[in-house]
Amino acid sequence: MSDLPALLVAFPILGSIAVLLGGLVRSETGWPIAVVASAVQTAAAVALAVDAFDSQPVAYVVGGFTAPFGIELVVDGLSATMAVLVAVVALGVLGYARRAGPRSNAFYATYLLLVAGLTGMSITGDVFNMYVFLEITGLAAYALVASGEGGRSARAALKYLLVGTVGASLFLLGIGYAYVATGTLNMADLSAQLAAVGYTSPLVQASFGLLVVGLFVKIAVFPVHTWQPAAYAGAPDSVSGLISALVSTVAAYALIRIVFTVFTVDFLAANEFAQTVLVAGAVVSIVVGSVLAVTQREIKRMLAYSSVSQFGLVVGAIAVANGTALTGAMIHLVGHAIMKGGLFLTSGLIADETDARTIDAYEGLAERTPIGAAAFGVLALGMVGVPPAVGFVGKWYIALGAVEGRAWPLAVVILASTLLTLAYFARVLERIYFRDAASAAVDGASADVDTDTGQPRTVVTDGVGTETVTRAARVSTGMRATVLAAAVLAVVLGVAAFEYGQLLEPTIERLLA
Repeated sequence: MSDLPALLVAFPILGSIAVLLGGLVRSETGWPIAVVASAVQTAAAVALAVDAFDSQPVAYVVGGFTAPFGIELVVDGLSATMAVLVAVVALGVLGYARRAGPRSNAFYATYLLLVAGLTGMSITGDVFNMYVFLEITGLAAYALVASGEGGRSARAALKYLLVGTVGASLFLLGIGYAYVATGTLNMADLSAQLAAVGYTSPLVQASFGLLVVGLFVKIAVFPVHTWQPAAYAGAPDSVSGLISALVSTVAAYALIRIVFTVFTVDFLAANEFAQTVLVAGAVVSIVVGSVLAVTQREIKRMLAYSSVSQFGLVVGAIAVANGTALTGAMIHLVGHAIMKGGLFLTSGLIADETDARTIDAYEGLAERTPIGAAAFGVLALGMVGVPPAVGFVGKWYIALGAVEGRAWPLAVVILASTLLTLAYFARVLERIYFRDAASAAVDGASADVDTDTGQPRTVVTDGVGTETVTRAARVSTGMRATVLAAAVLAVVLGVAAFEYGQLLEPTIERLLA
């Protein structure tokens, strides 16, 4: 039995403790310790993924207790994908955060706790253990959102806390109902016991409803999405990039696990209303999320509402419940994490270079920051679904799965989602590349001018001290490299996505069996 699944969760926790202890000696130790912990976790996640894809799922029972009595960690193709995604994105965002901040040891310790919670949710085979990691993830995310300066971050974190607590409470109630019905918490054993109890049992139906609605809150499915725009827009740019890429993504993966590993496709067949609820949530999120994105003036809020729409596609794939759609859901989760995380980081880079944070202020951006404009353009087109970006492949699989499943209204909405996504990204790209830079307005207050370089300068606070720097100096090579890497990955993953889909086939066949 491999110890790697347990170590995958332990590495970021140990790193978090090391960051706190290192802060007692020197305040600048947080970033290098976090990078080492993330790099080790990434290597372990990749090694574990190789084993999981090449053989049967890798299982580890915590404490040596025999399943289903012990807490089991299970790594198959789906969970391995999430574990690698969490590790890689977390490591990449650290390259951006070194200059962008926040840079305190407390921030990096909380950052690693969030990574540990997300990793645990990805590989656990126990529903209550999933709840524990869901709470760790939530508490860490609330603290990270609040780490920004000013009241906006605090208000966003409070709203996130209140709404997120409701979602977690519903999820816990759903677990309680399932335990009352079956007497077990292990996912595999729970699945067998639920089938024995009967899928039409009111207790089983209530458990499914509570679990799904609780995760809808965490995913930000309309209308329980209200925490997301405030949290994404109010958080520091590094935090926005991290949580937009991973938090709702892992929650959507958890929904896949609950629906197919715990309740199975047989439950959906026996309860048509449950499938109808999933389809309705998907359609409404896709349409309303896109409409709300179009109405936004602030870039980060537009991107946040875009996520509401994009996760509607994943919920739609879950509702279709066939292999093609689920393959598309996993590809779309990976692609969305890279592209949306990259877009938030790019918007932060652009704001640091030009102080532009609204759509109107993006006029002539190609002249003012060519790298930021290019990265934003590639990632935006990827989100629209322009080939060969990964956004196209994910949508293609989901739409094809909807057609195979004869879910015609959903298929039409999924295909229309491309036009809806284009509606809000086209107006940004038009301002970036087809407007005169001379007419661009700056969002921020006027800055002093450096007498040596002639460039605007501003005061930067990093939690340790303050320094006056030129606006160009606020953007590091690491920040530029991170956003360019995201843009390149969006295209490279699109080319590799079909092969990845073939690798997932055995796992998805077991999931739908």
